[in-house]
Amino acid sequence: MDWHNLSCDEILKKFNVKKDVGLNNMLVAQLQEKYGKNRLKEKKSKSLFSKFIAQFSDFMIIILLIAAVVSFITDIIKDSNDFIDPIIILFIVVMNAIIGVVQENKAEKAIEALKKLSSPKTKVIRSGKEVSILSEEIVPGDILVLNSGDLVPADSRIIESYGLYTEESSLTGESLPILKEANLVLPKNLPVADRKNMVFSGSIITAGHALAIAVKTGMNTEVGKIAGLINKEESPQTPLQKKLEKTGKILGIGITAICFFIFILGVIQKVNTIDMFMIAISLAVAAIPEGLPAVVTIVLALGLRRMAANKAIIRKLSAVETLGSATVICSDKTGTLTQNKMTVKKLFNHDGIINFTSKSGENILSLGALCNNSIVSGEKENFKVSGEPTEISLLEAYNTFGHSKRTLDKSFPRVYEFPFSSSRKLMTTVHKLPSGKFRVITKGAPEVLLSISNRLEEGPLANSIRQKIKFQNENMAKEALRVLAVGYKDVSSLPKSQSEAEKDLVFCGLIGMIDPPRPEAKLAVADCKKAGIRPVMITGDHIATATAIAKELGIYNKNDLAITGTELDSLDEKTFQKNVFKYSVFARVSPEHKVKIVKAFQKNGAVVAMTGDGVNDAPALKAADIGCAMGKSGTDVAKSAADMILTDDNFSTIVEAVKQGRGIFQNIKKAIHFLLSTNIGEIVAVLTAFLLKLPSPLLAIQLLWINLVTDSLPALALGVDPVGSDIMNKPPIKPESGLFSHSRWHNIITEGCFIGSISLLAFTIGRIFFDVGSTPVIGRTMTFAVMSLSQIIHAFNIRSEESIFKTGILGNMSLIYSFMLCVILQVSVISLPFLTTVFKTVCLDLTQWLIVAGLSLSPLILVEIEKRFAKQN
Repeated sequence: MDWHNLSCDEILKKFNVKKDVGLNNMLVAQLQEKYGKNRLKEKKSKSLFSKFIAQFSDFMIIILLIAAVVSFITDIIKDSNDFIDPIIILFIVVMNAIIGVVQENKAEKAIEALKKLSSPKTKVIRSGKEVSILSEEIVPGDILVLNSGDLVPADSRIIESYGLYTEESSLTGESLPILKEANLVLPKNLPVADRKNMVFSGSIITAGHALAIAVKTGMNTEVGKIAGLINKEESPQTPLQKKLEKTGKILGIGITAICFFIFILGVIQKVNTIDMFMIAISLAVAAIPEGLPAVVTIVLALGLRRMAANKAIIRKLSAVETLGSATVICSDKTGTLTQNKMTVKKLFNHDGIINFTSKSGENILSLGALCNNSIVSGEKENFKVSGEPTEISLLEAYNTFGHSKRTLDKSFPRVYEFPFSSSRKLMTTVHKLPSGKFRVITKGAPEVLLSISNRLEEGPLANSIRQKIKFQNENMAKEALRVLAVGYKDVSSLPKSQSEAEKDLVFCGLIGMIDPPRPEAKLAVADCKKAGIRPVMITGDHIATATAIAKELGIYNKNDLAITGTELDSLDEKTFQKNVFKYSVFARVSPEHKVKIVKAFQKNGAVVAMTGDGVNDAPALKAADIGCAMGKSGTDVAKSAADMILTDDNFSTIVEAVKQGRGIFQNIKKAIHFLLSTNIGEIVAVLTAFLLKLPSPLLAIQLLWINLVTDSLPALALGVDPVGSDIMNKPPIKPESGLFSHSRWHNIITEGCFIGSISLLAFTIGRIFFDVGSTPVIGRTMTFAVMSLSQIIHAFNIRSEESIFKTGILGNMSLIYSFMLCVILQVSVISLPFLTTVFKTVCLDLTQWLIVAGLSLSPLILVEIEKRFAKQN
């Protein structure tokens, strides 16, 4: 079907739909059944079985499986029928694989849920009402309401348009915006780029607004036809994951070398070669932190879910790390630092402040109500207004005194519109007068509107009156009022262009609106400053309005400066970069200025978070280290360019996200600290025993058990540790700093050596005082218990840099539960007869358990000494 070859009326008839009514729910259900969801086919997700098999691709797991086969063959050669070692190895490998699949699924589900939260939405007209739905719910025949900044959700025929421009480079390669018009009927078989009365899925509305009827959805769209060529990109690794992968490889090589050395030593000491091979392999698997990347991914995914619950949806994993390093937050004023609940407070004309009910006041408000895209529903006391907050306040002020927007629209029907743009700072509408002439109404920034006005209703606009208006604009702005100007002119024919419409206007007056600061924003600003983060206000408002609000919030202080976009243009790049930290308020800025501001801060080494909501904010959001799009007022384009979406458009949510980002990073460091220190303990115990020509303190099965039980569960529990109350009292994390400081590495090695030493001490006590015969079964059992239990207890040390006696142990219930489970499992393998046979342990008596308990608790004493020493230095 050549939809571009049909007129608007023909296409509406084809779908049997009215543009102001749209489809009803019953018809939508039928069409969805017929056409399916409006989405492109994605790569098939891996099945559970595929994920399970993938767990066995790890190099160390392959070696472990080889060890199981070797052990099985050895048992056959020895004519042993128990096959306990290979069965246990396989059991542990399978359990590891199952845990890996469960954790991977949990991470995927968390990320999938976030994707759904950030899925694009589209406004449609259904059953006579404008509603917002997920773009994937659109069906052919839906009437779409398209505005500047929207991503077009389906191939659609335009049926009504006002200054509509789209960017279709992803489809046609044309980088410049294209003017689209509803009233065109075009020849058949035109290429996509020439269909000027249609918009296509995936393109962007760069200016204007329109109504369009969806004609093709999902794989039937133009972009759907080439979907087979589009490969869904894999999520790139975050810098932290890359750093860990590199660390893991270095550790892996080092530990493999040590294990090979232990194996050779064992052979030299004439230890059974097969037993020695099993111990070396088991130690390698237990000691190499191959679980690090998985733990990090899971902790990040769970952290994302927690942040989403706090109204910050993270779209890119790397943003979580970057948030912890943020040093500057550049925030919009309206709606982010303020409540975005505008109320008209003052009206002014050339004679001074005027009453709302005066003739001049009514005229100003009626012009503001006509040059307005807000929609009124209901009648009289029950009327409701939906739209942009500034325009809502103008309609509410007009309706308050018994006026009706509907009556006004009927008397002066709109025939054309030049939509608002941030570069012009103006919006213009054209209305038909009863006389047959046309009235052009313009509203926008006072200084801009004043520059295109040349008269008043009473006569010429003299310079003295211009100065008076400018002075009043300044005064209103200093009262923290947002000020708009309105003007008009009557013409005999429709203006042919925007420049023709926006000149020689009659200046009518100023409208002052209050948008109070959010109560929580002041506290959030104070938290920022405590955390070493500089909050900066960026706004399109007047400099006096911005400064007044910034002072109230604590952003603008005694020695700070404020600057306008015009003044910014007059500064050369080097001068601005040198002085950028002197400014805390940037007023009357355009989206292009935002990019300049971001880059100036970055050149000074700052990590910058930037908020944005408009289509033109996308470059600044991409340039910033963390782009934050508004969930309520933000356009689809801004959301697509952002790293994070604020579902409540609130500045305090950014600060909370920074707090959570820091917390997640700290938790990852805790989990890594735990895994590395405990792994070092295992290496120290086994290596020292071999160097001293002692029997092996731990058997292969015991080492594998430690790896399965006491490594993964506490590490994951540390990964979900609640964010510390003092985390926002610390400076931002330096991006270039290593994962751990020298002192932290010193602690990791010291703690690992200590855990290894107390395990060897338990082995020595057991051998000397309790073992009878040549096999040190009690010594090994005590070593096994101390190694496992000391690691579990050590997890509580790592929770905080503060003393455990100050923080307590009940702050992380996940860690408590993992501790209880690990203790129960560890005691079971030592005490239950059928498990003691498998793990080659014996039941310990009370004295032996007391020794185990005392040694297992000793890491608490060591780390308390470390913490006290660190505080003194």
